[in-house]
Amino acid sequence: MPSATRDTDATMVDAPAEEGAVESPAPEEAEEQRIRVLSGSTEEAASFEFENEDHTLGNALRYIIMKNPDVEFCGYSIPHPSEAKMHLRIQTYDKVSVYDVLEKGLNDLSDLCEVVMDKFTIARDEFNAKKASTT
Repeated sequence: MPSATRDTDATMVDAPAEEGAVESPAPEEAEEQRIRVLSGSTEEAASFEFENEDHTLGNALRYIIMKNPDVEFCGYSIPHPSEAKMHLRIQTYDKVSVYDVLEKGLNDLSDLCEVVMDKFTIARDEFNAKKASTT
């Protein structure tokens, strides 16, 4: 069944921005946001949702963050196996910012990965050199 068509396009006007609101960057400037803060979060207790992440990052990040003495609780969950999302919950002591704790945890995990990669590369090169000298 054919639908009714209009001869002219409707003009849409942007809603006025709220006072203090920050405009989002143009699409070509925007980075893909893979972490978002879930509702109900405070400065000392927050839940984060990571897009396209699973147990690999979740367990490693939970372990690193729990090493921080300012952290009271850190846990992660995968809400549903068919969705590529991971939720991370952090609670801190004494007005310590969960955002600072998350940033420190991500940086510490990145540093740890670099150390592991460096040690692996050295061991692999030594093994290959030893193997080549015995052949």
